[in-house]
Amino acid sequence: MSSKILIIYEFNMLFEILDEIKDNLNFKLIKLDRDKIKSQNFNHYENYIIVSQIKDNIQNSHELNLPSKINKIIEQLNVLFLGNKFSFQSKIKIGIYELDLNSRKILKNEKKLNLTERETDLLLYLKDHKLVNLNDLQKKVWKHTSDLETHTVETHIYRLRKKFEDIFDDKNFIKHNKKGYFLN
Repeated sequence: MSSKILIIYEFNMLFEILDEIKDNLNFKLIKLDRDKIKSQNFNHYENYIIVSQIKDNIQNSHELNLPSKINKIIEQLNVLFLGNKFSFQSKIKIGIYELDLNSRKILKNEKKLNLTERETDLLLYLKDHKLVNLNDLQKKVWKHTSDLETHTVETHIYRLRKKFEDIFDDKNFIKHNKKGYFLN
């Protein structure tokens, strides 16, 4: 079953058209009326779009300017799903945190921390590697040569640790031992 769902709300003609060609679609169709939509729990849907010809106040609804050709409708729906997929893929789980790559924010519960581009790159690199030494961070994240002596990496990590402690009360998110840095 597809994880992409198109919910047709109070738009019977569109549902009937799409239902006839559902084997050619790469999303699942659901038809809802006023009574059903009020009781519907959208939290268990990973990727959905609601299409309607009426203007109701529906959470996360999208309106389409529907052209007359069905191919254009399907193209627009696929573009919307692609946009939703991009948004969904921009959220990366890092331990107990969620990193939103689009906004460069890291979140835990209701708290959020704005990150710089370099801090985001650092966290992604640490996430993808179990243990990283200082030279690797200089080369891969900062693009410095190995013979360059600088405390840039240590300073950035110190400041990022301080931010995590201030916002999330987490002193141990970025750890260090003799071999290098790693995420807790």
